Amino acid sequence: MSGIFDLSGQRALVTGANTGIGQAIALSLAAQGAFVTCAGRRACDETVSMITDARGNADSLLLDFSDPMAAKNVFAGAGYSLLVNNAGIIRRNDSVDFTEDDWDAVMDVNAKALFFTCQAFGKELIAKGAPGAVVNIASLLSFQGGIRVPSYTASKHGVAGITKILANEWAPHNITVNAIAPGYIATNNTEALRNDPDRAKAILDRIPAGRWGDPEDIGGTAAYLCSRAAKYVTGAVLNVDGGWLAR
Repeated sequence: MSGIFDLSGQRALVTGANTGIGQAIALSLAAQGAFVTCAGRRACDETVSMITDARGNADSLLLDFSDPMAAKNVFAGAGYSLLVNNAGIIRRNDSVDFTEDDWDAVMDVNAKALFFTCQAFGKELIAKGAPGAVVNIASLLSFQGGIRVPSYTASKHGVAGITKILANEWAPHNITVNAIAPGYIATNNTEALRNDPDRAKAILDRIPAGRWGDPEDIGGTAAYLCSRAAKYVTGAVLNVDGGWLAR
């Protein structure tokens, strides 16, 4: 009998899978037996190679979520049962100087594209009467304001809300919808902070675990939420932040 974390026979789409958190999630799902489509606005060849070198199964797909409807035709008849919405962007500036273009760019990718990708996925599964799981990548800033990232903060609050409404609506269809709220993870998005000695120290001093998170910390959580072990978990926004929000 297969274990409750086994994903054999499942097909997953992971967005933003070319680097960082998305890459780690793709590797984790593949390690549990899922066939993983690694999607991104740039080629995910490295991620696919890492999976196939480990004797997993994967392919790649170019999706640019600056068009929020980029995934509207991806799911029909494709057999996906798992969706991880990781793709996201960030723009930094003081709120008094923040531009409309930067606001719209972030909201389009982080919130609007995420919702309509979920919609296309859910519509396909509900029409077939098939179960499934969605994992959205939220943020520590789904719970607090942050500094100099107004559209990112708004979008990640939105991810938490979208997760909860879809969980409510899709629970009767045996589709779970959860989110992971990472804290400060060592990725491209936090490179500027990690390279600023004063900001880096201030951040690390507030993390009880005393370290930047590793993308693998998120990958394992996503694999759990996609598995049978989490079949009665829905509408949750799980903190993976080294204890930051517990302080």
